[in-house]
Amino acid sequence: MTFEHLKKLVDMMFLPDGEGGVLQRYDSVDPKTLHPLVLAYIGDAYFHLFVRGRILSYEQSKVQVLHQFSAQMVSAVWQDKAYRAIESLLTEEEKAVYKRGRNAKSHAPRSASVAQYHSSTGFEALLGYLYLMEENERLYELAEKSFQVISQAMMTEISQRK
Repeated sequence: MTFEHLKKLVDMMFLPDGEGGVLQRYDSVDPKTLHPLVLAYIGDAYFHLFVRGRILSYEQSKVQVLHQFSAQMVSAVWQDKAYRAIESLLTEEEKAVYKRGRNAKSHAPRSASVAQYHSSTGFEALLGYLYLMEENERLYELAEKSFQVISQAMMTEISQRK
């Protein structure tokens, strides 16, 4: 992004409030009306932080190791596996949010299949929705279950390679 592009974005997004501050455009956030990719954006950030916090139970001094594990665990491939494992635990409303995210038009990276990428987008949209709805216990429950599924699947995959 060029400086000029950044300047245009800032000018569009941040408007002075006349009192030396920045004018907010919205007084509240309604997760039910947000675009599913916005929900996924929030869910992605939440799951990244959740995983980073959880892996501190296993390693606390090697930043490169922490980074490599967290990056792997939040990849589309593993999030797809996590979603498939938690799907039966979801309410109809949660499944509908997942489907909105899964079906949102986006571009898959080369590191995952299109189906895996769309599934992971749905997973992230679900987490973002729960976060913005402030359903913290449910959010933690699903994130923890997902973490357990991913870490166990990673262990199984590594032991099968030996």
